[in-house]
Amino acid sequence: MMKVKQISLIENNWCEKIESIDIDANLFLLFISPDFNLKDEVLLSLNKKYPKSTIIGCSTAGEISDVTVKDKTISLTAIQLEKTTLKKVSFQIKDMDCSYKAGEEIANKLDNNDLKHVIVLSDGLNVNGADLVSGLKSKIPHVSITGGLAADGSDFNKTFVINNDEIIDKTIIGLGFYGDDFKVGFSSKGGWDSFGIERLVTKSNKNVLYELDGMPALEIYKSFLGEHAKDLPSSGLLFPLSMRNIENTSPLVRTILAINEEEQSLTFAGNIPQDSYVRLMKANIDRLISGAEDSAISANKNLKETSELAILISCVGRRLVLKQLVEEEVEVVRDVIGPKPSITGFYSYGEIAPFGEFSPCELHNQTMTITTLSEC
Repeated sequence: MMKVKQISLIENNWCEKIESIDIDANLFLLFISPDFNLKDEVLLSLNKKYPKSTIIGCSTAGEISDVTVKDKTISLTAIQLEKTTLKKVSFQIKDMDCSYKAGEEIANKLDNNDLKHVIVLSDGLNVNGADLVSGLKSKIPHVSITGGLAADGSDFNKTFVINNDEIIDKTIIGLGFYGDDFKVGFSSKGGWDSFGIERLVTKSNKNVLYELDGMPALEIYKSFLGEHAKDLPSSGLLFPLSMRNIENTSPLVRTILAINEEEQSLTFAGNIPQDSYVRLMKANIDRLISGAEDSAISANKNLKETSELAILISCVGRRLVLKQLVEEEVEVVRDVIGPKPSITGFYSYGEIAPFGEFSPCELHNQTMTITTLSEC
């Protein structure tokens, strides 16, 4: 039976909280605020106390611990897996062009007949998340994959991942779970409202959008935003795009990372293929919270027994919209999954998950992605 101890560390009590861990943990998940100043000391202490354990994690735009959303903390989850085997691999990238290859290599290293699930935590600024997911799927198409891109608050300056005793950027971590006793549920839902007309992508290159309906993309996007256009690119988090193409039965959400006035282009957190169709989206707070609830229902329904742990990865854009109501999207997940599972997670620059049980894995923006874990 899987055992879980979930704690929130602050700078003046982290040592005693780590000492309170009372299970023989072989896996640690650490979701760390970039503003937590003693992260090196925490990591050193964990590696010294648990030298044989696997330790992974990443930087955040907010840490989820039970039903709270915090800043300047570490959401630490200690996990004792009794029947499941783990394998961790990492890939260091030079630039975004390496993203597909990184996905292929991580998948090749983890692939095995009894591989049940892969959790991926990636640098959030130097990786093309859509290409990473495509590379992973190309080698392990029938294995479920969930995870997310590290964040840096709303600064988009520098992110990092945790690889045992290293705090490092430009790196992707893949963690494989092996064995028939391991059970996983997952889902990803949004809750944004589309508006305006659908437009054809007539010129793009991976995650850079140049033209819509033959016209400059930035010019059209600004006309949608009105007075919010002066606050680009940060205001773009409030107005993502819904994208559909022939490869996806469900629309994907894409968030703006940057704009280029000279080229009149928009850079997104995921790819915007040429000949796909996009519509503008806007926030509806009630629907965002309902989207989190729907995600929890979908992730939870496939488990016959209650899960032991729920990992929530939500988008920084959702947090900026929900503001002081942000914990409501976590509380509604708790209401669905019940009191038993521990809850951990973080606010991200991109979420990795299938929409549901029979869907392929995708890179999402602006969703609440949930992964539930247990052993039978």
